[in-house]
Amino acid sequence: MGTADPEEGQLPAPVKPPDGGWGWIVLLGCFVITGFSYAFPKAVSVYFKELMKDFHVGYSDTAWISSIMLAMLYGTGPVCSIMVNQFGCRPVMLIGGLLASSGMILASFTTNIIELYLTAGVLTGLGMALNFQPSLIMLGTYFDKRRPLANGLAAAGSPVFLSALSPLGQVLLEKFGWRGGFLIMGGLLLNCCTCGAVMRPLDMGMKRKMDKVQDKYEAKEMLPMGGKSEEGISTTDGNKKAKKVKKKPRRGKKLLDFSIFSNRGFVIYTISKFILVLGLFVPPILLVNYAKDTGVPDTEAAFLLSIIGFIDIFARPACGMVAGLKWVRPHVAYLFSFAMLFNGLTDICSARASNYTGLVIFCVFFGISYGMVGALQFEVLMAIVGSQKFSSAIGLVLLIEAVAVLIGPPSAGRLVDALKNYEVIFYLAGSEVALSALFLAMATYCCLNRQKKKAPPPEKSPSAGGGSDTEEAESDVQEPEEHSSNNHQLAHSTGDAMAVAVEEANHVAAEEQSGEGGGCAEGDGEVLARASCNTDQTVERDSF
Repeated sequence: MGTADPEEGQLPAPVKPPDGGWGWIVLLGCFVITGFSYAFPKAVSVYFKELMKDFHVGYSDTAWISSIMLAMLYGTGPVCSIMVNQFGCRPVMLIGGLLASSGMILASFTTNIIELYLTAGVLTGLGMALNFQPSLIMLGTYFDKRRPLANGLAAAGSPVFLSALSPLGQVLLEKFGWRGGFLIMGGLLLNCCTCGAVMRPLDMGMKRKMDKVQDKYEAKEMLPMGGKSEEGISTTDGNKKAKKVKKKPRRGKKLLDFSIFSNRGFVIYTISKFILVLGLFVPPILLVNYAKDTGVPDTEAAFLLSIIGFIDIFARPACGMVAGLKWVRPHVAYLFSFAMLFNGLTDICSARASNYTGLVIFCVFFGISYGMVGALQFEVLMAIVGSQKFSSAIGLVLLIEAVAVLIGPPSAGRLVDALKNYEVIFYLAGSEVALSALFLAMATYCCLNRQKKKAPPPEKSPSAGGGSDTEEAESDVQEPEEHSSNNHQLAHSTGDAMAVAVEEANHVAAEEQSGEGGGCAEGDGEVLARASCNTDQTVERDSF
């Protein structure tokens, strides 16, 4: 990923995604990385009470640890994109795993809350960010036809790890204390390095090697056997290299491609995602306190989040399978809009839930809709920008989401403190999510679909967004084949014309020789024919 062609100074042509094979191992690694990235900041909250006792701070002070982790996960998106484009996915993930692990290990030796912010917050958050984004990029390179299913299965790592890390953290806290728990958690995060090691990049130079072998094979067929054949092949390679140098000068790498903002689909997606994040995370954050205020016991109130997580585990892969259907995949943006609208209406309809049964029903529907949104969000982005520009696109989107994350939940908390009413917050959050769904659906229909109907069919290009990666790879393979066949036909047509000219020249020479009575040497005609054949071979090599 991101390495330039040493001859042309451009990105090599994409290889057709295998849609399986080693891709399943990559999917497993992405599942683990997604689980750690989303579940770890929430699982750390198990240690907050012990931290409050040891450091003599309040709950809001300790809550900043999780907030800093999430801010680093979202806000460092452009930095991750630059590093991936410069060094590739695997080295960045290995460094990220070491940073995440060392952050938690160092946090076990801290003596004040500020040191915790810098180690567990900044260092671990940065390490998880350097793992999360490259894993999604690698998933997009290995899967095309099965990509919606792969995204759904990878997204299921978040609820699975949340249901596992929280009880594990409680057990570690009881047996080893918070310092021992942080140390063991740091060791678990070393598994991110293992996941990074299996992210084997596809061989981007395979296509160039095949083209070179094909060119030599065609040259051997066109030229006579012997030394002249090898001379023709070397002349052909030399001419092609000279043309490459003249035709395509070396260019610098784009570390962060801002040209994706010229893609209307990407702009529409970014705006709708910003509005979505303003209200998406508010209900699960306030749900437990809302249930306690309605008279639900503490244990039953905490169980509500477990219901959401359990439903979420099955909703994400199921939604990925539906999105991969042939008649659904071309309209995946509308399915994403439906998922967001479903989530927003769930928040609005449950705002007046006053008993535990009503809250359980809300959790079931919220888990389904939340899982659908989680499974489709990156699939829609990949479909819009394509795998070639996905590394830059996801970095910019995560940066914009970081702003929304820092605005939405804190603003909702202040409104709760001011109004002492959760009902208004649920109405407001649901309205924001529903508005993002309507904006995405209407803008996609009005700005994109109508434009496609009016405009002539566009030419296929590897950098065009919205097309499948399989079609891009096939078109790249077909172009050199057509070009070589045209050259082959041109060479044969030129050779036929020269052969006719040689025959006419020999005939004229024979007549002159018979008319003059032997004024010429007998080998003149043969010499002329040999010279013409040499000229014929030279023309064939040049035209090839």
